Amino acid sequence: MTQSTYPASMKAVAFDHFGGPEALHYVEVPSPSVRPNDLIVHVAAAGINRADINYREGRYGKEPNFGDSDLAGLEIAGTVVDVGGAVTQFKPGDRIMGITGGGGYAELARIDVGLAMPVPSWITDIEAAAIPEAFVTAHQALFHLGGLQKGERVLIHGAGGGVGSAAVQLAILSEAGKVITTSSAQKQDRLRALGVDLAIDYRGEQFDEVLARLSPDAGVDVILDFVGGPYLERNIRSLRPGGRLIQIGVSGGSQATLPLDLVLFRRLRIEGTVMKSVSLTEKRNIVGRFAERWMPALAKGELKPIIDRTFALREASEAQRHFERAEHFGKILLVP
Repeated sequence: MTQSTYPASMKAVAFDHFGGPEALHYVEVPSPSVRPNDLIVHVAAAGINRADINYREGRYGKEPNFGDSDLAGLEIAGTVVDVGGAVTQFKPGDRIMGITGGGGYAELARIDVGLAMPVPSWITDIEAAAIPEAFVTAHQALFHLGGLQKGERVLIHGAGGGVGSAAVQLAILSEAGKVITTSSAQKQDRLRALGVDLAIDYRGEQFDEVLARLSPDAGVDVILDFVGGPYLERNIRSLRPGGRLIQIGVSGGSQATLPLDLVLFRRLRIEGTVMKSVSLTEKRNIVGRFAERWMPALAKGELKPIIDRTFALREASEAQRHFERAEHFGKILLVP
């Protein structure tokens, strides 16, 4: 198949200056071209992630891109319309979901074949777009980096978001000993419905004080945190000996005081991760590890994508405003 089988141009969301959501514009741009290891996908839906906001605000530099495109959008689902010459795993007409190197905010997107996964038959294309970045990131943080084991306790901050709600499901299915979350009060009932053992209202309670009251050996083995600076010291104090803090965001700031004495005496480990900074080879490995462990569970319906709301692609500005209000539960999606 050649590019003549799909349009030479497409609708997409772009911006020509950094700023707020109003900087986003619905425009006509050239369609992506296929390379040997690529798929070209007709996008059914694309997920909104914190990285998209950071990109729009200029936090990644003057001329950033995510490897493949200067358009935002790091996760998609849709139908393959073209494949590169080296691709044998997929063919035109196949339904896929996966992580892109940018370019998801468009009618057509290019994705490396190693970052694409088949969509389970029971999941719609739009639902599938809520899976890749959220569940893959959650798996990487919880298990590959955090080493969460059966019976261990885990604390998941920001559990109402896309990654957080995915992490809750993965932790429960892996038989973590106790799954504890922080969120706003209005999200707690939905978290309890997912099966969390303890939902803490971060606005009304100090999570470290709540954990300290639980039992004589209070604390957790693994913490997933998006907040950063304001939580660092309390996170450290909430870890049991041998505990692991996995930092996957710094939405609250990057500066903090670190109680090194506790890190030393409790033999704690702190590790950061962000998908944008890893190589294509490592991204393939990350996706591969997730798919090997969790695609059977997805196929059986044991894991379910959680969608807060969908917006038309041309409504990307309002969709990002909705994201920034932090009132959503699950993923926010754009539909071309």
